[in-house]
Amino acid sequence: MAEKIKFGQWLVSQGKIGETELAEALDAQPSGKRIGEFLQSRGAFSEKQLTNCLSEYFGIEFMSGDVLSGVDIEIARKLPEMMARRFNAVIVQENPDSISIAIADPLNVVAVDNIKSKLKTNLNLFIACKSDIEKTIELIYHGSDIEEQQLRDIVELEFDSGEEEAEEDTVSDLNVESEAGKAPVIRFVDLMLSQAIKSRASDIHVEPQEKTMQIRMRVDGVLQNMCPPPRKMQPGVLTRLKILSQMNITERRVPQDGRFKVKLAGKAVDVRVSSIPTIYGEKIVMRILDQSSLKHDLASVGFEPNLLKVMKNSLSKPHGIILVTGPTGSGKSTTLYSALSYLFDPSKNITTVEDPVEYRLEGINQVQVKSSIGLSFAACLRSILRQDPDIILLGEIRDNETMEIAVKAALTGHLVLSTLHTNDAPSAVSRLLYMGLEPYLLASAVNLVIAQRLIRRLCERCKEQTELTEEEKEKLQISEEYARQNTFYRAAGCEYCSKTGYRGRLPIFEFLNINSEIKNIIVHNGHEEEVRQSSRKAGFDGLLESGVRRMAVGITTAEEVLAAAYSSL
Repeated sequence: MAEKIKFGQWLVSQGKIGETELAEALDAQPSGKRIGEFLQSRGAFSEKQLTNCLSEYFGIEFMSGDVLSGVDIEIARKLPEMMARRFNAVIVQENPDSISIAIADPLNVVAVDNIKSKLKTNLNLFIACKSDIEKTIELIYHGSDIEEQQLRDIVELEFDSGEEEAEEDTVSDLNVESEAGKAPVIRFVDLMLSQAIKSRASDIHVEPQEKTMQIRMRVDGVLQNMCPPPRKMQPGVLTRLKILSQMNITERRVPQDGRFKVKLAGKAVDVRVSSIPTIYGEKIVMRILDQSSLKHDLASVGFEPNLLKVMKNSLSKPHGIILVTGPTGSGKSTTLYSALSYLFDPSKNITTVEDPVEYRLEGINQVQVKSSIGLSFAACLRSILRQDPDIILLGEIRDNETMEIAVKAALTGHLVLSTLHTNDAPSAVSRLLYMGLEPYLLASAVNLVIAQRLIRRLCERCKEQTELTEEEKEKLQISEEYARQNTFYRAAGCEYCSKTGYRGRLPIFEFLNINSEIKNIIVHNGHEEEVRQSSRKAGFDGLLESGVRRMAVGITTAEEVLAAAYSSL
């Protein structure tokens, strides 16, 4: 029916308007303006009513503004902002063989063809109100800027302590549009969390100073300043965060830990909170754990093909220890969780001991250490071994007792995954020996050691070609021939990456596969350097070489590689 009659006649046939009203509109309709738009301008329809009519007429499903507000920002940003604004379209869902988009004008063939060409896949079309799409585009590409301005607007208001009424135990929904009716402290905290989450921050630092309060968020491993609250509001902000985290608000002299959940755009985000007393008051750090943005998939961790093969081979062994080393914030937990996801099998008993449990894994028994009641890593591990486990993830080997139990577990038929704080992979051997582990036990128990760091990924939209300096080539151990054969880039900075030149992070690795030669070196009390040279001879490079390979394919810079690799020396 929609193909046989014009839209105006269809509206009459559906009883939406009368024949007389259509005739008058057609007579007065300006050249180049569609009849639907003209009827809307005359007040015959609201924008939503007209879009619903077009949805029925064309047989294209209507998408409401509520649904649009919950789209995945990272997926939506695959369509450049300029194109989204030009064609009034946003990506709403990514499917295995297509992408769904909401568009204000599904008959715009030029728009559909351009978007299809850019995304290089089939499109599923939805129709949506132009105003809803425009609002969604603003949130997708400038959401954090919106919250930043709202924070500044709150700061400009004089804080009235009488407005701070009874607090809720949790933040149920960080809805920017519903903030106006809340007390200033609650609005400030909600918007601060919303801005950080939309900016992909990993944590927020709330730091009291002598005369002010500093608030910073860590994005891609680098701290960035956020808008601080006015002085009168600072005690209220700290109290609000402690109430949300279910901490004791009257206790300010000792460290406390807590956690809460927030809901933003339909997805729940865990926030782990830690407070510590400083000379100017309590400092609070919030770790943002967005489960939806984390893919626990071994193939997507970032291993090169040969290293992924070695990793899978080690995970296939029924017993032994696999260690992941590196400083705090180097992605060790993500690597271990991905390994657990790869190992997951309903026929196996998998148990973890963590401090704290960061991400909840379905089908896996997770235990959180509580030192205050004597539930240490060692105590948990002893109890777990009495419950017939197949695979154990131990959050960290911190002391001699935990190490000894983990080694005994590995030698008695259990696969143990854990972390250790060392600078590189061969250093783990020295560290374990220093902790008192006998060389023959180390050689028998440990299968694989992985050292890793996270480096920032270049923004694809603004990276620029560059030539390496002689000093950089020397430090990176790059030959002139290698430099000529590859193209290198530097960070430039644009709106998309907040002028940093980087967006996202990626890992670099060093593998130490404990083969027969390395076992022999360990048993005979060989030096760490001998272990390192033997590993290089077996084809396993260090962190520096791993980073250089990332540079050669144009995804990071010399500055990032040198900062990460030389921190391990």
